[in-house]
Amino acid sequence: MMKFLTIEPVRVLLYLVGIIAFTAANAAYLVLAERKGAGRIQRRPGPNEAGWAGILQPVADGIKLLAKQVMVPPGTDSLLFRAAPLMVMAPPLLCLAVIPFGDTIVACNLNIGLLFVFSFGSINVMALMLGGWASRNKFAIISSARVVSQNVAYEIPMLLVVITMLMVTGTMNLGEIVRQQAGGFWHWNLLKVWVNPFMPVTFIIFFICMLAETNRAPFDMAEAESELVAGAFTEYGGMGFGVFFMAEYANIVVGCSLATILFLGGWQSPIGVLSGGWFGAAWFLVKLYALIFTVIWIRWTFPRTQFYSLLNLSWKILIPVSLVTLLLTGVMMKIL
Repeated sequence: MMKFLTIEPVRVLLYLVGIIAFTAANAAYLVLAERKGAGRIQRRPGPNEAGWAGILQPVADGIKLLAKQVMVPPGTDSLLFRAAPLMVMAPPLLCLAVIPFGDTIVACNLNIGLLFVFSFGSINVMALMLGGWASRNKFAIISSARVVSQNVAYEIPMLLVVITMLMVTGTMNLGEIVRQQAGGFWHWNLLKVWVNPFMPVTFIIFFICMLAETNRAPFDMAEAESELVAGAFTEYGGMGFGVFFMAEYANIVVGCSLATILFLGGWQSPIGVLSGGWFGAAWFLVKLYALIFTVIWIRWTFPRTQFYSLLNLSWKILIPVSLVTLLLTGVMMKIL
């Protein structure tokens, strides 16, 4: 039986099923965690009627969305309107296929895994743009223009941070980047301040850019409810809207997974032991969900920023700072 499971097509198929199940479970219950967290932060109970402590609320919401008819508004581009939700959901599923959750727990171990993640991650902005454009709705079109300008602005400092990481690690293999951080808490990239004191700065830049790339508050310009109704999703209903919603949380999982790998040691134990096998996967998930909790915490703590302030933050602060850290990292590597 074990030999059968190690056959490459069977192994890939099992990983594919596991990734889809993992993504669906996260999309469902991270929504519940966010609503519960928002309720606690705002001193209210949150969902508590469907099941014990509201644990069946995601199931009830899913049934409700599946029961609704998917409407294509008259005058829209029907093909693009239907394709946009598929385009926005496919990239995070592909990206999760190369994310190493443990030393041997990875669907596809690519030597260019980091490039793969960023290549397919950039499709997300195209899907949102097409969804807004195909809707033929003024609010959706304004949102599409915002999404494009926002993602262009924040991909630059994020890629500069990634180039800095490539200079330090010398590889684009995500598993190898994690292995270079073996040895305990003080070996993580984020905390190698005696080798590179700019790593905490690069981590902060990466985390801010990740929030902007995933359209999370205070950078949620794609779905600015107070001014653009529902942004690029205004004309979508039922599971069309539900897929966009699931993709948002799937992208959060991918972004936080990448931050965990690049800066927090991935599956490596902070105490230097119990890093192998399922222990490593457990450490990875603890770090991953700690970052996701931080993303939720930020959303319900800070108000949405103005659009021009959002762009100024990238062009006037993050890009210059990331360039300086890139240059200084190169100088320190040459000296050391």
